Amino acid sequence: MQHVAAFVRTRFLDVLALRALRSLIFAMKRQLIAHLLESEAEQEDVFVQGWVRTRRDSKTFFFLELNDGSSLKPLQLVVSEGVPGYADSRDIATGAAVSARGRLVASQGKGQSWEIQVAELSLVGSADDSFPLQKKRHSNEYLREIAHLRPRTNLFGAVFRIRSKLAFAIHRFFNERDFVYVHTPIITASDCEGAGELFRVTTLDSAQPPKDETGAVDFGQDFFGKSTYLTVSGQLEVETFATALGNTYTFGPTFRAENSNTSRHASEFWMVEPEMAFCDLQGDMDLAEEFVKSVIQDVVASCADDLQLFCNFVDKGLAERLQFVETRPFKRLSYTEAVEILKSCSRSFEHPVEWGVNLQSEHERYLTEEHFKCPVTLYDYPKTLKPFYMRANDDGRTVAAMDVLVPGIGEIVGGSQREERLEQLQENMARHGISEADYDWYVDLRRYGSVPHAGFGLGFERLLMFVTGMANIRDVVPFPRTPGHAEF
Repeated sequence: MQHVAAFVRTRFLDVLALRALRSLIFAMKRQLIAHLLESEAEQEDVFVQGWVRTRRDSKTFFFLELNDGSSLKPLQLVVSEGVPGYADSRDIATGAAVSARGRLVASQGKGQSWEIQVAELSLVGSADDSFPLQKKRHSNEYLREIAHLRPRTNLFGAVFRIRSKLAFAIHRFFNERDFVYVHTPIITASDCEGAGELFRVTTLDSAQPPKDETGAVDFGQDFFGKSTYLTVSGQLEVETFATALGNTYTFGPTFRAENSNTSRHASEFWMVEPEMAFCDLQGDMDLAEEFVKSVIQDVVASCADDLQLFCNFVDKGLAERLQFVETRPFKRLSYTEAVEILKSCSRSFEHPVEWGVNLQSEHERYLTEEHFKCPVTLYDYPKTLKPFYMRANDDGRTVAAMDVLVPGIGEIVGGSQREERLEQLQENMARHGISEADYDWYVDLRRYGSVPHAGFGLGFERLLMFVTGMANIRDVVPFPRTPGHAEF
């Protein structure tokens, strides 16, 4: 027993020693390169960790460009012969992860304010010659094939830092206006848009599913006891919370089983969807325009270095377009007026314009970029173009729907006043072939304290494309899901 006790004591002391070592490591707080680059004075003792972008060797010292993901700009490390870790530095190459401690001093090199004179260097994780991100320009198509590594490039590091800032700006916008954030379900039995482009969720055996008496698949035996899908929108569910909590919003992933391979479509994307009780179409347009301006201003103010990369190398007209939306008032006009303008202009469009057809991106961009030269909000669309939940106007032809259009993209926001009248909603559902029994909970909102309410949806990735000038939605999504592609 004494031997067992001694063993236990030894192991206990080993554990304590390991914990003490871990505490020491974490006590050496990693300082972000972004913060060090903003330093106003030299610092005697700094500690950084990150990934090597490049290495340049001299006879008795070498330089490392280190990036830790906190900023576009790297920090130069100067490692002199004789410092601890120098002898083992042969394995430190592009892609390797390192830790370094030293003095932050004014840099003698061009294009950088600060560098670290390294006092201690250690290799955290090596990278051999097969590391695919060597110092050369790679195409976006190639980088999509290595999406697990592309955030380490300047371009995609900037994309995803801006994505993070933009998401935070959206939450701040609504939080400052007393909106309640609602998490709507990802698995649903409803098709908000009525387009039928849904991904089915099932646990049934695909090879031998159970059948009913008609020979059809019996989804009553499925996990949820009915047909269920990945959501195409959280709108209907967030409406229920708006009729209880007032101003609400949801911001989460949505899915469309649309077999489209364009640069603007993805099968999985995020949607921002506010919903306001006691609100009409006018209030909806007011909020949508304020929202677009506010989040763009927020990102421009907080992501200057990253945005400059896109202005320099991705889209030379980006800065002008962002300023265009930031500073100019929105022009409002009806869909009918827009069609008349488009039909009477001398411009030849690929898609003919007629009342009752959807406007295409070329039409929307003409209105914003050439005709009005400002962002545009269109309203009162033909009811045949819109889903069942939009409020019917008194003219019998249109619904209280609106779209916000911006240069370079076209439509960026789509919304409407919702139909709050019970009989009219039931008529709309019947006209669209929607079973009232399947949406009894939604119809109930019109039976019990119904109020005018309105909201809109904004594709987060489309907004991100506008802010960065990136031309393909696959390049603003960390791991894009498109037809035939579900890697990583």
